Amino acid sequence: MKNKDIGLYVCAVFCIISCAGNKQEPATSERWTEEKASAWYAEQGWPVGANYVTSTAINQIEMWQAETFDPQTIDKEMGWMEDLGFNTVRIFLYDLVWQVDPDGMKERLSRFFDICEQHHLKVIASFFTNGGKPTQPEAKMGKQPDPIQGVHNSGWLQSPKAEVVNDSTQWAPLERYVKDILTTFKDDSRILLWCLYNEPQNFNRDADSMGLLRAVFKWARSVNPSQPLSSPIWGIPGKNTAMDIVSFLGENCDVMTYHCYSNADGMEAFIKMLKRFRRPMICQEYMGRPESTFEAIMPILKRENIGAISWGLVKGKCNFHVHWSHKADEPEPTVWFHDILNLDGMPYSEEEITFIKSMTGKS
Repeated sequence: MKNKDIGLYVCAVFCIISCAGNKQEPATSERWTEEKASAWYAEQGWPVGANYVTSTAINQIEMWQAETFDPQTIDKEMGWMEDLGFNTVRIFLYDLVWQVDPDGMKERLSRFFDICEQHHLKVIASFFTNGGKPTQPEAKMGKQPDPIQGVHNSGWLQSPKAEVVNDSTQWAPLERYVKDILTTFKDDSRILLWCLYNEPQNFNRDADSMGLLRAVFKWARSVNPSQPLSSPIWGIPGKNTAMDIVSFLGENCDVMTYHCYSNADGMEAFIKMLKRFRRPMICQEYMGRPESTFEAIMPILKRENIGAISWGLVKGKCNFHVHWSHKADEPEPTVWFHDILNLDGMPYSEEEITFIKSMTGKS
């Protein structure tokens, strides 16, 4: 990150804190105190792990629907995570799967949590997300699209669709979905954290997220789970910052979560900004080679006692190993963007595995 970009960062943080100081109505009065959040985090150790989609799934539906839920592959891949010394896995749920089969989805979720527990992993579960490509497939149950070779995340799904995000008259099923999942697992020790809305600042899919973000925090607070609630700050303040959303997150998250695919300077600047919220921090997404690497970023996060959740584990249907901008007609990259392991469990880089284990204490 260039010096002038760091300057923008520093300027942005004062704007954010000023906005947070304005009397913006909180989602509820039951937000955890700073003392409670700090005490909870002190009990967790250092959360370190990866964002995870089963290698046999192209999207959230294929991961969770009954006909393609794959506990055998999950068990194998969670074993690989455990072998790396990871203790945390972040997953993405999907509302349509619950609407079609609520009891079945909860049973499969519990089975996933059991597998994670067997491998000494806790779970960060994410409800909504503004991610997905402009050409994303239609969300429907059953057979999902085949991956487009060379295209990053070709089958990923926004949840919910932008037209639903932008229309509060369509939120009643979403409220039932969130409350049912939270009520079922509200005291479940297998869950580390609830990520209520992934990247609410990401307007690339035309979703105006502020209303639904407020609503989902209100729904979650009404359940009052024993696990903390959060939603990540996304992008570099001053570039991809919706100030009302950042201010809301600063006032309502129990634990501050964020995404940063920048180099070491960018990560340091982001941390400096977030420290002003006086909350435990978890970086829910990082690691996009060659700029954001384990070797450059993990030591910073460990030094600062900030949760380190990298993106991707196994080179599977989602093609996380190719860059966001990679095209189908381009050759396979020699440098992977995300992911750590091949389908057979062999590492992308032996040296990288050795380094990760040195950081997690598995070496």
